[in-house]
Amino acid sequence: MATPKGKISKARKHARRSAHWKLSAPGIVKCPRCGKMKLSHRVCKHCGYYDGQQVITIVTGVITVGFFILGWGHIDFSAIDSVPAGSLPAMLGCCFFVMTGFGLGWVNIAADYSRYLPRNSSNGGIVFWTTFGASIANVFLIFYGLLLAVSNADMAENVGNDPIGAMASILPTWYLIPYTIVAVLGLMSGSIMDNYSNGLALLSFGVKLPRTVAAALTAALTVLGVVYVTFFSDTFIGPFQGFLTTLGVPMAVWAGMFVADVIIRKKDYSTADLYDPKGRYGAWNGKSFAILVVGTVLGWGLVVNTAASWLNWQGYLLFLIGGKEGSWAAANLGVIVALIIGLAGSLMFQRGDIAKQEADLPVSEA
Repeated sequence: MATPKGKISKARKHARRSAHWKLSAPGIVKCPRCGKMKLSHRVCKHCGYYDGQQVITIVTGVITVGFFILGWGHIDFSAIDSVPAGSLPAMLGCCFFVMTGFGLGWVNIAADYSRYLPRNSSNGGIVFWTTFGASIANVFLIFYGLLLAVSNADMAENVGNDPIGAMASILPTWYLIPYTIVAVLGLMSGSIMDNYSNGLALLSFGVKLPRTVAAALTAALTVLGVVYVTFFSDTFIGPFQGFLTTLGVPMAVWAGMFVADVIIRKKDYSTADLYDPKGRYGAWNGKSFAILVVGTVLGWGLVVNTAASWLNWQGYLLFLIGGKEGSWAAANLGVIVALIIGLAGSLMFQRGDIAKQEADLPVSEA
């Protein structure tokens, strides 16, 4: 029998074993707002605070208020009073476009905003505060921008091509740098906050990436898109309106189906079956895909993007209401039609399937 060169001491043996067996404690830090202990780099479950979020919010809010003050003198109320009233199709088109950008555009990532609220928040409170907080600033900014655009014909003409430059033309030179920073951050902030859901969506398509890498990839694509549209594209409104409306139609169908699911479903989902292709929910929902396709096809047929030439194929159903040159062409009716199809289609065709899924669902999960 061979003799080992040297005997391994008990201390060395135990040290080697402890390196494999010991448990690593999670990083715990004190929340700077409420003072309670929380996991590092995580939202505080007691007060909903996240490091740096409040600082960015305060700084951008102060600079935005400064823009309101400095631009107030450029508002011409006499010019506003002399502007004729818009038509009903134009008013609806504006409303549906805003609804798409600041409503449907966020519906699939609303969970990211609720993550910043305390865990003991009520369901109604989560819905109200995330909706109110996400919309109140946009209401003031859009209304103020309309006042400035109507007061200044040159600004109204240039804001579609270069909104940041057009708005900056009324500001003093010393305010341009902080204003530009806030304007770019405003374009990126919503998407950056949504990177968690964006990363999960990327993973759901079968892309085998760590969650952090997926989130970083979506963040990089977001920054590149904002920089291109803001500083290099010949026009802002064309790519923005085309991208928003084109994606807004299928998002409207999805939102309608989601609302219908919330209305019909009386019990919580079975977590185990969600991860099991052979579970009660199955691997594919054929009816949902059919509703999505029908709603998207009909919706795209009722929208038109005159500012984006690469989307001229849309609006193929507008001949029913006056054609692409008619007054109803720019009403963005396709978005609301898609929303109705998603809601009504799910209420009619998914109710029986959901009842079967919940029939034998354990009471503990209800």
